[in-house]
Amino acid sequence: MNIIESLKWRYAVKKFDENKYLTNEQIETLKDAFNLTATSYGLQSTKLVVLKNKELQAKLVEHSWNQQQVAQASHVLILCVPKKYDTKNVDNYFKLVKEVRNTPDEILNPFKDFLLSNLEKKTQEELFIWNKNQAYIALGNLLTACAIEKIDSCPMEGFTPEKYDEILGLDSQNLQSVVVLPLGFRAEDDYMKDLKKVRKQTSETVLHIN
Repeated sequence: MNIIESLKWRYAVKKFDENKYLTNEQIETLKDAFNLTATSYGLQSTKLVVLKNKELQAKLVEHSWNQQQVAQASHVLILCVPKKYDTKNVDNYFKLVKEVRNTPDEILNPFKDFLLSNLEKKTQEELFIWNKNQAYIALGNLLTACAIEKIDSCPMEGFTPEKYDEILGLDSQNLQSVVVLPLGFRAEDDYMKDLKKVRKQTSETVLHIN
């Protein structure tokens, strides 16, 4: 199945088969796909929580607009960003660059100074919005990876982040949940399973400038 056929196969699952589970290998593939996602300046501000705990999943349903997929799913991925962004993340990034590439300081420092100066001018609200946008890039990458691997998913914005953060202990780690992605395999009686995908023609959504 090529990538276009995989994306046609994908849909936002409304009911998961509660008796089917992702393998450890599939989870590792998705973790790697997340970690390889393109990020602004390569800073990787987004964190991924991999939840596989039926008790906690059931507890989260009432804070997910009662969407039962959270409880039915094999796993639930929660994309999080820092509540307070500290520029030490920039320092850590450049330490890693130097470690991996052995790039001299005289090459790294001008870019590092630019980044620090740029980020220090932003408010925490602006930094949160910027980081949240990074989480959605990761979400898109995960949805594509899931489609290619024939893993079903259902991206969700309909949830209460504060309750997720409290129940999962994210507050204490300076993290705030921003988007949720239940994973698993579609149930045979999911009413959406065999419906045709509804999409505009590409001629309506794509502009060519030559």
